[in-house]
Amino acid sequence: MDQAQDEIPDAGRPSTWVKYKKGMCTGCRAQCCQLPVEVSAIDLIRLGWATEEEISVSFEKTARRLMREKKLQAYIASSQVFVLAQRPNGDCINLGARTRLCGVYEKRPEVCRGFPTTLGPKPGWCPATPAKKN
Repeated sequence: MDQAQDEIPDAGRPSTWVKYKKGMCTGCRAQCCQLPVEVSAIDLIRLGWATEEEISVSFEKTARRLMREKKLQAYIASSQVFVLAQRPNGDCINLGARTRLCGVYEKRPEVCRGFPTTLGPKPGWCPATPAKKN
């Protein structure tokens, strides 16, 4: 077995990820929720964090408000992308610290809906640590 196969997946290093297989999310510890989450204005509206009216007036003002509220950590004006805040340990602010479940699952951002199959840094691959074989 080569070293890459023995390596433990690291959410920050897609080269260590494992091929995604249906059912991997069961029992997962949500390593994907430690990646920076880039969202759109539509996602902010779906989350209930902004209104269509507020967004239409100013993306920048909306971003500043959400940063003050510690819901966002950044706004990239050139691409109109908002980056969700993370806790000091790297977890998404929407991830339950004890449950490791998404607290906004029904309203989650589009990137989360498509991860890892169609969206993310390495579509089709996942940072999940595979279950140990007995």
